[in-house]
Amino acid sequence: MSHPLYIAFIWHQHQPLYKSPGSGVSLSLSQQYRLPWVRLHGTKDYLDLVLLLERYPKLHQTVNLVPSLILQLEDYIAGTAFDPYLTASLTPDEQLTQQQREFIIQHFFDANHHTLIDPHPRYAELYQQRQDKGQAWCLANWELPDYGDLLAWHNLAWIDPLFWDDPEIAAWLKQGRNFTLSDRQRIYSKQREILSRIIPQHRKMQEAGQLEVTTTPYTHPILPLLADTNSGRVAVPNMTLPKQRFQWAEDIPRHLRKAWDLYKDRFGQIPRGLWPSEQSVSPAILPDIINQGYKWICSDEAVLGWTLKHLFHRDGAGNVEQPELLYRPYRLQTAEGDLSIVFRDHRLSDLIGFTYGAMPAKKAAADLVGHLQAIAKKQRDSHSEQPWLVTIALDGENCWEFYSQDGKPFLEALYQSLSDEPHLKLVTVSEFLEEFPATATIPGGQLHSGSWVDGSFTTWIGDPAKNRAWDYLTEARKMLASHPEATEENNPEAWEALYAAEGSDWFWWFGAGHSSNQDAIFDRLFREHLFGIYKALNEPIPPYLKQPVEIHAAQANHTPQGFIHPVIDGKGDEQDWDKAGRIEIGGARGTMHNSSVIQRLWYGVDHLNFYLRLDFKSGAAPGRDLPTELNLLWFYPEKTMVNSPIPLADVPDAAPLNYHFHHLLEVNLLTQSIQFREAGDNHQWHPRFSRAQVAINSCLELAVPWADLQVPPDYPLRLILVLADEGRFSNYLPENALIPIEVP
Repeated sequence: MSHPLYIAFIWHQHQPLYKSPGSGVSLSLSQQYRLPWVRLHGTKDYLDLVLLLERYPKLHQTVNLVPSLILQLEDYIAGTAFDPYLTASLTPDEQLTQQQREFIIQHFFDANHHTLIDPHPRYAELYQQRQDKGQAWCLANWELPDYGDLLAWHNLAWIDPLFWDDPEIAAWLKQGRNFTLSDRQRIYSKQREILSRIIPQHRKMQEAGQLEVTTTPYTHPILPLLADTNSGRVAVPNMTLPKQRFQWAEDIPRHLRKAWDLYKDRFGQIPRGLWPSEQSVSPAILPDIINQGYKWICSDEAVLGWTLKHLFHRDGAGNVEQPELLYRPYRLQTAEGDLSIVFRDHRLSDLIGFTYGAMPAKKAAADLVGHLQAIAKKQRDSHSEQPWLVTIALDGENCWEFYSQDGKPFLEALYQSLSDEPHLKLVTVSEFLEEFPATATIPGGQLHSGSWVDGSFTTWIGDPAKNRAWDYLTEARKMLASHPEATEENNPEAWEALYAAEGSDWFWWFGAGHSSNQDAIFDRLFREHLFGIYKALNEPIPPYLKQPVEIHAAQANHTPQGFIHPVIDGKGDEQDWDKAGRIEIGGARGTMHNSSVIQRLWYGVDHLNFYLRLDFKSGAAPGRDLPTELNLLWFYPEKTMVNSPIPLADVPDAAPLNYHFHHLLEVNLLTQSIQFREAGDNHQWHPRFSRAQVAINSCLELAVPWADLQVPPDYPLRLILVLADEGRFSNYLPENALIPIEVP
C-alpha cells in the first residue's frame, strides 16, 4: 500500500514574561509590562495564522501556545496590562513629557521598515525624517501632529493585513494622518478585540478537528537544565559551568502540572502534546512528562542525530539523505512508561523561519512544495510499508515580520498548493500517531541532552554572563528552599517569581550569541523576578542583584547573530544588517589603521546567498581613495579539490595570502562589473557564470548565491578580501585572518 507523504506543521507561539512583578503580585494579576510584544504580536501573528488555515479545511496543523503567553494575552484583553508604548499611545499629545517624546522617537519605529513601515506613506515619511535628520532634529522640530501620527501608526502597522477589510481599520489606513487621542483609543480597543478572539478560535478549530493545540512547561524553562546544569556537558564536554550546580528536578513537575491545568481550563480537554521549551530534552525529564500524562513531545533532527550517532547529510538540493531515519516518530522507552517523540526537519523549518521572507511569495511556496514532493518521491521509490512523517516546527510569530503582508501571500500560495497536491497530506501529530503508532524505539537513557540550537545548550549556559545568571538563580532557589513554610498555596508570590526567573529567555539574551536593543530590559526583568522571591520571603535582597548581570555595550566585532536578507542597493540599511557579523577595519593596528578608507566589514548568510558589505570613509571614491578592484577568494578547509594561488602580481609570501583558493570573484569598483572564476589544474583560473549582485553607493553591498559556489548545506568555507589596482596586489582584509562561513 502506498501512503501519501504526511506532513506535520507545528507553530510555536511564545513571548517572554514582560510583566514586571513590581510589588510581587502573581502572574495572573494586573501589572506593568516592560515591553509591548505580547500585544503587538497578538494583533499581527496569532489569530490570522489559524484564520488563514481555516479557509483550507483539508489541511490540519498543530499550534503550540505557551502558558505564560496565554496569561499575558488575558491581561491585555482585560485591560489591566500597560506597557510604556501603550501608555504613551493613550497620553494626550499636549501632555507628552520630554522623556516620553524621546522614547517615542527612539522606539516607535521598532519594526521591520521594509514590511511594516514603508507600505504606509505617513509612517515612512516620519521614519525617513528620523533616519536622514536624526533623533535630535525630530525632537527639536516635530510638532504635536507628528507625535500623534507616529503613536497611531506604530499600533496600526502591527495589525495584520487579514483584518484590513474591517471598516474601522480600513478608515484609519485611508486617513493616514492627523490622528487624535480618540482615534488611538479606538485602535487600542480594536487591538483588545483581536486579542480576545485568539484562544476561542484555537479552541473552536481544535474541537472541529483541523487543529491540535499543544502546550509548554509553564514559563518556558529549559527543563534539562532545571534537572541538572551539568547536562550542558553532554554535547560540550569542556563547557565552563556556573560556580554552583543547579539541580532542582522537583520544579519540573510543577511547571508541567501548571501548564496542564491551565490548558484544561482554557480548552476544555487535556493536552496530548508537549513542546519542550526550545525543543530541549534529556533522559532526566522524561519520567515527569510521562507521569503528568503527555503522550508526545518534539525535538530537532540534531538531537536525533546525536541519539542515533548518525550525522544527517543533505544532497545538493538540500534534501536529507537516509530520510527514513528522520521522517518517522520514535517511542522513548522508560521505566515509567513510553512517550512518543517526533523530530523536525531543521532545514525546511529554517527556510520558512529565515529565508522565504526574502523571496517572492509564490516562488517561496513552490520551493517548499518542491522539497516535499522530492521527499514524497523518495518515499515511493523506497517502497516503504511505513508511512513517513515530515515535521516542520518553528517559531510562529517572529518570522512573519520579514514577509510581505505578514506572510499572507506566501501562506495562501502554500496552502493552495498543498490542498491541490494528492501525494501530500497535512496532519496533526496526534492524529498521525493514533493511526500509525511509533514502531521504532529509543531507550530513554539513550536520548541525547540538547536543544534545537545545534543540539546543545550553549545558547543558555556556558558563557560567563549566562553562568552568572544561573548562580544568581541558584542562590534565590536555595533561599526559597530554606523557607519550607512558604508553599505555593500560602505564598504564591514567591513561587510565581521563581517560575518566571526559571524561564529560558533571560539566558538567551545574556552573553554572546544574541543581542537586541532591549538587552538591558531583559537583564532588569530577570533580576526583578529574583527580587520578587526575596521580597515575598521578607529576606534582604542581595546587593549584586541591584547591578546588571552584564554591561550592555554594543560590541565592535562580533560573529553573525542570525540570518540576514539585505536589499543590495549600496545604501547599507541598518535593519538589513543588524544581525550580520561585523569586523572593525579602521581601528585595527598594522597595515589597516585609523586612516583606512574601509572602516568596517559586515558579512552574513541566508539559505540563498552569502552577503558582504564594506563601509567606506565619508566621501571616499574608488580609483582616487581606494583601489579599483576587490577580489573575494574562497577556500574549503579539509576538502580535497583543485586550488590555485591568488592571480595578482606582487602578492606577499605570507599567510593567509600564500594560501591556495578554489573560487574567485573579482569586482570592478568603478564599473560595478564582476568576473567569477574557478581554480583549475596547473594553477589556472577558469571563467564561470555568476548571478552575484553588487551595488556601490554610500557603501559596497554584495550578494553571492550559494549556487555559484556549488557547495551543499552544512559546508564550511573561508574567505579573504584582496584589494588590487590593475592586477597588482594593494592590500587585504581582515588583517591576519580569514572570515569563517558556514553554509546553512
